[in-house]
Amino acid sequence: MTISLLETNQRNKQSIWQFWLALADAADSDLAALIDGAAAGDARWFGPAPIDQMPSNAVYLRHYLLPLRRSFPNLTRHTHIFMAGESNGKADGAEDGRLWVGGTGLLTGVFEWDFLGIPATVGRVSIRWSEFFLMEDGRIAESYFLLDLVDLMQQAGVHALPQARGRDHVYPAPGGGDAVFLAPQDADATGQSMALIRAFLFDSLNSYDQKDLSSMGVADYFSKQVRWYGPGGIGACLNLREFERLHQQPWLTAFPDRKVQDLDSLFAEGNFAASSGWGAVSATHAGPYLGCPATGNEITTNGIDFWRRQDNRYVENWVFVDMIHLFRQFGVDLLAKVSL
Repeated sequence: MTISLLETNQRNKQSIWQFWLALADAADSDLAALIDGAAAGDARWFGPAPIDQMPSNAVYLRHYLLPLRRSFPNLTRHTHIFMAGESNGKADGAEDGRLWVGGTGLLTGVFEWDFLGIPATVGRVSIRWSEFFLMEDGRIAESYFLLDLVDLMQQAGVHALPQARGRDHVYPAPGGGDAVFLAPQDADATGQSMALIRAFLFDSLNSYDQKDLSSMGVADYFSKQVRWYGPGGIGACLNLREFERLHQQPWLTAFPDRKVQDLDSLFAEGNFAASSGWGAVSATHAGPYLGCPATGNEITTNGIDFWRRQDNRYVENWVFVDMIHLFRQFGVDLLAKVSL
């Protein structure tokens, strides 16, 4: 019997949802077997700097999951968006066909032990998270995940970057209803979302003439009241004018030749689209950025995005950029500032 794409996506979502539920209840001694059972052999795990790439399940457990649990006992996962789909992330439109599951939200708990050198507060914190899984036969083949470590540093009283131009600690669940898509979504809406996001990323954003913001055409895709939830160090922008003034112009001053490359994933479900990309944007660091003067270095960004569409405009955009990885390419170690 042939299984449809819709059924396969539903099974993939169920696999990841059950994996997350099992992780929440598992003892440390049971984690290795749980991860091995969810993965297709040794999965490849890609995390934020300084965690970086982990080539096996055992390294993922030892270098990330166990230290996270030690630092934040009884950590609770709150999921704001959960979706799945078939990727179409090639800039030239070539067939991709890989199947992904992605989610984002908050991890909440008490910060009891230092994490990655960030000092424990022994108080309650909320950690922004996003996580994507490449699925093969219902199992995890690759994972790309980011934690907003700069935002966590701010909660710990460590300010490694200048005061954000946008609003700090703004990362709500979507407006307009539940976005945890345990049930399948409308296929026509999904198709519209995929067409719109491809046009936005590969046509509009890559059309910047390095002079005039309007050449990028963002106003053709973002609502005037778009809510753009940026990472720690950049902050949230709560309308299009704020986005242009507080994020877009400083970003393009620093990286005028930035270009969206092939993405690891780009998929849609219902009126949402999502992407992950390690090396997703390439650029030259040609201007000052968040207190760091231009280095002339060739850089790439690791990032994750979710977009909510209303008709043919985006009304919300949840944005993760690995800021520690970005500044490392400038020769700046943001985590080193913890001890200053």
